[in-house]
Amino acid sequence: MIIAVDGPAASGKSTLARRLADALGYLYVDTGVMYRTVTSAALRQSVDIDDEQAVTRIALDLDIDVRPPTQLDGRQYDVLLDGKDITWEIRSPAVDKNVSQVSIYAGVRQAMTKVQRQIGLRGDVVMVGRDIGTVVLPEADLKIYLDASVEARAQRRFDEIVARGERANYEETMAWMRDRDHLDSTREIAPLRAAPDAVILDSTVMDAEQVFTAALALARKV
Repeated sequence: MIIAVDGPAASGKSTLARRLADALGYLYVDTGVMYRTVTSAALRQSVDIDDEQAVTRIALDLDIDVRPPTQLDGRQYDVLLDGKDITWEIRSPAVDKNVSQVSIYAGVRQAMTKVQRQIGLRGDVVMVGRDIGTVVLPEADLKIYLDASVEARAQRRFDEIVARGERANYEETMAWMRDRDHLDSTREIAPLRAAPDAVILDSTVMDAEQVFTAALALARKV
């Protein structure tokens, strides 16, 4: 079975996808790791991140795969580049700083969509992102779109930052969230939207446990 989980930032979609994968014994795939891998490769090759054509050429040449975790070090999957484990390498501060820019390039997104489809079509997978049910895996057996109000999502992100011991401003977090929503929903390639046949769950009025229970029940009916 293929399960697609989409939704805006801080809706809780990654938490939901991880829990579903664990409960069902499926592979959990966060498509964000693809863009992190491209970013890491570009930085290693000293390519200008603002050079869209150069970054796209790198993306087209990469052999990326995501497999079940082989080490008990907190990872949720293995990320492989040309067969080499780079799971933690792509979590560097330099990648964090540049991945957003890389992920908006049309050529990079198209290249990564092909990789994501190859992984997803193996089956027994829960894949999370913003365009899984609409673009990457429109044939998914179950499509879930997890939504929440922008106020609720901004509060969650604010709380996460504070919990890490970092300084945060709620108004700035809200502004960032609105900007991110606008960028995701208006981009030319694969804009954020719910697939016509997706089941929409609203985590504004449901806690994480309620969302998980509802989603797991849906999966077991497929």
